[in-house]
Amino acid sequence: MQEVITARGVRKTFTLSRKQRMLDKTGARKKVALDGLDFTAYKGEIYGLLGPNGAGKTTMLRILATLIRADEGEATVAGYSVSAQPEQVRARIGFMTGELKLEDFFTPAYLFRFFGKLHGIEEDVLQKRERELFEKFGIDRFAEVKVGDLSTGMKQKVSLVISIIHDPEVIIFDEPTNGLDVLTAKVVTDFLLELRQQGKSIILSTHIFSLVEKLCDRAGIIIGGKMVREGTLPEVCNGKNLEDAFFDLYKEVTGE
Repeated sequence: MQEVITARGVRKTFTLSRKQRMLDKTGARKKVALDGLDFTAYKGEIYGLLGPNGAGKTTMLRILATLIRADEGEATVAGYSVSAQPEQVRARIGFMTGELKLEDFFTPAYLFRFFGKLHGIEEDVLQKRERELFEKFGIDRFAEVKVGDLSTGMKQKVSLVISIIHDPEVIIFDEPTNGLDVLTAKVVTDFLLELRQQGKSIILSTHIFSLVEKLCDRAGIIIGGKMVREGTLPEVCNGKNLEDAFFDLYKEVTGE
């Protein structure tokens, strides 16, 4: 199998502000988000990063997307180093997160064309891509409606099509169905399965067990910034359902 995403000994520590220390109820000035994380995702598979809030899932995805740098270790995407070759990595990934905020006064059509030009997509290719994606996700009827007037689900669809505007070979999704109604969530999950059929490599973070069971070929469980178990779902579950396997492992690792 061809390795598409790798992480080897990735560490990341954040300095906590006074407000963050109060919220976390800690006197520590630093927080270890990733503690020597290792994992591998292969071509044509959906890989799930599963873990509780604060486990380090989003931090790892942001490192892969070249948004932040690791303190130690190395990560690669499609054979390129995220630290030494960030431009090559960005050209090959689509990154979607619930934190992406679209400006309310722009329309989906304007945003699509704007980001398409940023990626250097030829006009005829961009127009074809817009027609296909807008029709697939039902955005065509709202193409000229300001983002501020769209529903939450429609905004998420617009964010999705913008993240894959350049037809990337690797797609990185942070909580892809978070906050979506059931109909929109199904559209998104069905599309992820379609992308896998096209040979794309997809990595997603989630805390939803059923989403991992439905979509993922392989998964890794992160607890306290460390990969505590990785493999196919039967390997990860070890004869149990995923939820029971996760909580048993969590109790074993944390003692809670």
